[in-house]
Amino acid sequence: MARVKPLAELLEACIGPAFAAQGFASTDILAAWPDIVGPRLARHCQPSRLEWPRRRRKDEDGRPESGTLVVRVEGVFAIELQHLAPVVIERINAHYGWACIGKIVMQQGRIDRGARRHAAPSIDPARRGEVALAVSQIGDEGLRDALDRLGTAVVAAGPKR
Repeated sequence: MARVKPLAELLEACIGPAFAAQGFASTDILAAWPDIVGPRLARHCQPSRLEWPRRRRKDEDGRPESGTLVVRVEGVFAIELQHLAPVVIERINAHYGWACIGKIVMQQGRIDRGARRHAAPSIDPARRGEVALAVSQIGDEGLRDALDRLGTAVVAAGPKR
């Protein structure tokens, strides 16, 4: 019998290299983006890449110097994001537990919302059960639901067995 793999293993293997090429050490910033900036702002902006300083210096706590998050934002929401930038930076840093972001740079452009408009993907019930089992032991209901949705999306987008 095959062991159930943690969702993080599947996610990192699928899209980790693409995120690393854009400067993201982890894939969860896109998944957590609506929780960080709120659903209204998340509909009109998304992280594009993370730029780290050319010289890798460390602060007094031994952590790397803060990076710059490049965020693609639609039209008039750039002004809203500009006003909320200190709050967004604080929330991102709180999410990761250290001051990884020092500033936000906005890049105007269209946001791809195509994936959000589609109905829930249909997947094999056995694979759906694997995802449900993998997240069933998580105590926090919000986190469990978010990971369940993410796992379902990853399984639906992955190769068929």
